[in-house]
Amino acid sequence: MADFGWMLPTGDQRSPVDTSDYVQHVKSGLNIIDGHFHSAWIPDHLQDGQQDIPEALTAISYLSALYPSLYFGTCVLSQSFRNPALLAKMGATLQQLSDGRFIMGIGAGWKKDEYLAYNYEFPKASTRIAQMSETVQILKKMWDSTDDTVSYAGQYYQVDNATCNPKPNPTPPIMVGGGGVQLTMRVVAQHADWWNLPGVPPSEYKRKLDILKSYCDEYQRDPSSIRKTWMGVVSMADTEENAQKQLSTYPIWEGDVALVGTQDMIISQLEAYVAIGVDLFILSFVDEPKFDGIHQFIDQVIPQIS
Repeated sequence: MADFGWMLPTGDQRSPVDTSDYVQHVKSGLNIIDGHFHSAWIPDHLQDGQQDIPEALTAISYLSALYPSLYFGTCVLSQSFRNPALLAKMGATLQQLSDGRFIMGIGAGWKKDEYLAYNYEFPKASTRIAQMSETVQILKKMWDSTDDTVSYAGQYYQVDNATCNPKPNPTPPIMVGGGGVQLTMRVVAQHADWWNLPGVPPSEYKRKLDILKSYCDEYQRDPSSIRKTWMGVVSMADTEENAQKQLSTYPIWEGDVALVGTQDMIISQLEAYVAIGVDLFILSFVDEPKFDGIHQFIDQVIPQIS
């Protein structure tokens, strides 16, 4: 059994050619997945050249009201862009307004050009990951129904007798994104409710999962309490050759793998992830901004997996 999410188009990836039609285009996609997918997701970027990019949490606050059967999440927020206590307040408000359908996906941030353009400091990766860990801890404390006020004194972030009312109910799950073995996965083992690992094949996911389990043992945590998710691209066609041809023009990260092939091949690839514990797939489709791929996936694949 598995759930599926759609990664909303932003910037120059998968958006309509006429950017004035962007909002209607997103609504068209959500109309298609509504009732079939579990969730919709948006990345957290501030700029991509001259392309239109919506701010993630503002977009979710609008779209979640229009589509009450879908969950909405960020995949993933850059922890540096918002003060942690303010982010806790924003997340609590989104959870209340969406009737419990918000998923707080968060990462350490990586896109240096937008940090500098928007006047954020861009420290080394180990510092950004440590900041992410502190942010997650503050979120959890601010959302804890047993804490009327919260004080926290970290190396990078502090709050002093802060309140966050009303408390979110239920508490939004926190999904940490990334697969860095030395630092990020320790944050996952200690603090995450969900984990997102993008673009890796099942064998690599399994290897990282074994590492995560060892960290969970170290922190005396049950690894089954962490939901495992995968993010990637789907290229489905009548033949494997045609599917590969479609993918060849799609910009994915060097070294990432996609779900590629015929209907049966895609199902088999998904089942390989499900077999090791992945139960949510956050997907883009190579033929976007057309929606043929999404329609085919809904008709031909989801009934065999979910």
